Amino acid sequence: VQLQASGGGLVQAGGSLRLSCRVSGSIWISDMGWYRQAPGKQREMVAIITNSGDTNYADAVKGRFTISRDNAVQTEYLQMNGLKSEDTAVYYCNAFVTARGTTNAYWGQGTLVTVSS
Repeated sequence: VQLQASGGGLVQAGGSLRLSCRVSGSIWISDMGWYRQAPGKQREMVAIITNSGDTNYADAVKGRFTISRDNAVQTEYLQMNGLKSEDTAVYYCNAFVTARGTTNAYWGQGTLVTVSS
């Protein structure tokens, strides 16, 4: 099982970016999520989406970020609008995967989002 994240980059404040994360392997995915880690800070949850589409967001991104998923291609997305300098961080995708009867959490490699003010 591998998670491949993409879509990070440099954007001006107020701009938008869309992150993607594809999960490879013949597996079943339950919850998927996005987390971020800013320099000198702990990793924090940004958004989570269940297999049925229920979502949960950190207060700091509510109304600006939207998490979604396409189960047919085992991919999750994070649409980020109204970006602020405090959104600058490395963003990691996460997925709870069941394979051969065992469920484990997997992480992507991280993609850097830099918001310039």
